[in-house]
Amino acid sequence: MKSTEIPVESLDSYLKRLRGCRLCHEQLEPRPVVQASSSARLLIVGQAPGRRVHETGIPWNDPSGDTLRQWLDIDKERFYNDGEIAIVPSAFCFPGSAKSGDLPPPKRCAPQWHPGLLERMPNITLTLLIGQYAQAYYLGKRRKKTLTETVQHFREYAAEGLWVLPHPSPRNRLWLRRNPWFEKQVLPELREAVHNTLASEL
Repeated sequence: MKSTEIPVESLDSYLKRLRGCRLCHEQLEPRPVVQASSSARLLIVGQAPGRRVHETGIPWNDPSGDTLRQWLDIDKERFYNDGEIAIVPSAFCFPGSAKSGDLPPPKRCAPQWHPGLLERMPNITLTLLIGQYAQAYYLGKRRKKTLTETVQHFREYAAEGLWVLPHPSPRNRLWLRRNPWFEKQVLPELREAVHNTLASEL
């Protein structure tokens, strides 16, 4: 539950500290990527920036982002409108490369920064939890045994304003082919929820 108390530190000041964070020193120099404002109503929690996002400093500026925007049925202009949409990854910097893709986001990042961000974004009514790491942090023991099972029970979480999604990475094309119910059942309801949230007045 969110606190009703107004934080002493402003969101702008908090974001300045976050963007200067150097807790992690992975393969590349840290470059925290985040989009947030106190008026945002939709929160997107993903995994961690990939190399391309690290280089540009623009969240979801890659093929995964193209697929995500297609899932949500919104264009880039609206996606990057921080007055409506906050983008907060599970870890804010590129974690480095492994043999089969990017390394997982460091576990210390979300506990360090997410609570303070949420306190300073009181108008969030809909949160998208994209991928296993976001779901692990926000759902804890409430998630199912597998990501597929968690997404299959999407309505259980949607009733609380939480939408559980697989990661839209090109690496997950096989998952999408094996689970056609996702596009048929989940996406129409997701798009309706997103559009209703963005159309609502503060």
